Amino acid sequence: MHVTPHIDTVMRALADPTRRAVFERVISADEISVVELTRGSGVTQGAISQHLKALKQAGLVAERPEGRKVYYRARPEGLAPLFDWMSHYGVLWRKRFANLRTLLKEIDP
Repeated sequence: MHVTPHIDTVMRALADPTRRAVFERVISADEISVVELTRGSGVTQGAISQHLKALKQAGLVAERPEGRKVYYRARPEGLAPLFDWMSHYGVLWRKRFANLRTLLKEIDP
């Protein structure tokens, strides 16, 4: 059974710019290994592994071991806590856009 991480865990995982870059690379691939992620990143393999561990704990990536390699893939559903939190504020933006629309109609009938 997979437990949904708390919003704080997801935000903390994505707060680090290097970790976000790793996550972006995982998203852009069907599956990708630590070796492939390390190549050209300017970050050590150990650091990449630590970033992947944090992303996995946040529910943002899943791993699949195959022999001596481990392949990672994105778990888009891991972004659900962040999406849910942001949707809560969607009401605020809809009201502001409605107010803007009214103001624009008043300025230019």
